[in-house]
Amino acid sequence: MAEGHVLDTRKALERAIHVERMALAQDLAELSEAQWAKASLCERWTVEEVVAHLTAGASTTMWRWLLSMATARFDSDLHNDRQLAKHRGATPEETLRRFREVVAGPAGPSRHTAAWLGEVVVHGEDIRRPLGLVRTPPVATTTAVARFYASRNFTVASNTAIEGLRVEATDGPFSTGSGDLLRGPTLSLVMAMAGRAAACEDLEGDGAAVLRARLRSA
Repeated sequence: MAEGHVLDTRKALERAIHVERMALAQDLAELSEAQWAKASLCERWTVEEVVAHLTAGASTTMWRWLLSMATARFDSDLHNDRQLAKHRGATPEETLRRFREVVAGPAGPSRHTAAWLGEVVVHGEDIRRPLGLVRTPPVATTTAVARFYASRNFTVASNTAIEGLRVEATDGPFSTGSGDLLRGPTLSLVMAMAGRAAACEDLEGDGAAVLRARLRSA
């Protein structure tokens, strides 16, 4: 695949974040009360709670993030739950309004811009898949996230998930590693690296069974 499918500057990554936030806000506009309360792929959270979490990420500076983590004794679940509660509205409509206010806001609390692009891409799918909504971000967007996820463990154990596997995208230029083959759409590879076992249904090769077993035991 052509290397034109690459976001290689911070500015380009930030633009992609804003595009994905706007697309998600549009998809959320007509949800029913029952849909807002539906369980997301992010195991502990409903659709509305995931949206509040995304608002928190776009509203928290590095220093506030560090302070919040410190007061939570570096328990990321407690930190995330506190931030979510802070940015969730009294109603789903208010939660959506708060999210819309940060659509064009900062990427996230650190300069790991590709990671924060991954946040909105992955959490967008966490919301859409249970609701039966479909969006495939541009391959340049998903490729940037896949490359970051494959390079390290940051907010998710993505590098560990694909250790010892040959990973290849079927719709873009992303490829990495050696070992049992794991192939599929870049978005599905990203979701699987982020720990979403449901995405393994979209993947093929001997590596798919390996990855599925790892995610189930995680």
